Amino acid sequence: MSSNQPRLSIGLPVYNGEKFIKEAIDSLLAQTFEDFELIISDNASTDKTEEICRAYAEKDQRICYYRNDKNIGCARNFNRVFKLSSGEYFKWAAYDDLHAPDFIKKCVEVLDQDPSIILCHSQTYFIDEQGNFLQNYDIKLKADALKPHERFHELLTKHLCYQCYGVIRASALRMIPPMGGYGNADGILLLRLGILGRFYEIPEYLFCARSHPQQSMSMYFPNYLLFANNTKKTSLSMLPDFYAYAVWFDSAKKGQILLPHWRIIWEYLLSIWRSPLSFNERLCCYRSLHQQLKGAEYLLLKDLLRVLQVLWKGRQPAAIGKHQVIH
Repeated sequence: MSSNQPRLSIGLPVYNGEKFIKEAIDSLLAQTFEDFELIISDNASTDKTEEICRAYAEKDQRICYYRNDKNIGCARNFNRVFKLSSGEYFKWAAYDDLHAPDFIKKCVEVLDQDPSIILCHSQTYFIDEQGNFLQNYDIKLKADALKPHERFHELLTKHLCYQCYGVIRASALRMIPPMGGYGNADGILLLRLGILGRFYEIPEYLFCARSHPQQSMSMYFPNYLLFANNTKKTSLSMLPDFYAYAVWFDSAKKGQILLPHWRIIWEYLLSIWRSPLSFNERLCCYRSLHQQLKGAEYLLLKDLLRVLQVLWKGRQPAAIGKHQVIH
């Protein structure tokens, strides 16, 4: 690796990842593209994650290991690895996923050749805990469209946000707010990036997303594999538990009154308001938002009913007493 600033920074946030993190790190160290730094931020793991990561850091000078004194939540840990990065390009990596040896090389080549592309990723397939093939992820988005409102429209559709694990121009990431502590925060981040520039998908299956019971998707979105292609019928009732996701993204929100679906719509609107779009492009984005969210009104009502339930329980003497004991 060059003694100067690396071309690519890889950020690996992790919490209790001892089961898979060796394979994940090995697949990154085996990349044919070698000019990178690997930044690991351990979110106060209680298993052998620290021991494993420190051993790797001692063997390879490209690896920097950091450990949080306490668990700061998923979103803040994701943002932390980017804040610690210094490369021209940036890539998030999960502790349980795998990459083909030429994944990074091919992504960097695309970004080097076309400045209008700000994120490059590959096609994805799923593997199980043992690394066995499960199925392909075949959601196709036209996020390479030339017009920003067309990319906005595409990224509003139901997808699983695996573009987040592509290679991204760090300059573009710095132009948008950091990942938020609410449900669908990764989807909002991609939406904001998509307004700024084009995505490119390498037409090869170079990225393996691991499916296992310990991951957030399995815990809060148990039917997510049904959303892996456009041929299977899905319904709004199969969407994730965005309340639980909000707490996962930001653990400080546990026990608070939240309106997760209202928050997502608010972030959609902010994405349009704060982006460098023309008047006509904004109108197109508003129209897309209306089209894509039509029929989901009951989710907003569900949020309000949940708040009423919490407030009603809070008025009950037993609940009030319990609340006082806890706090």
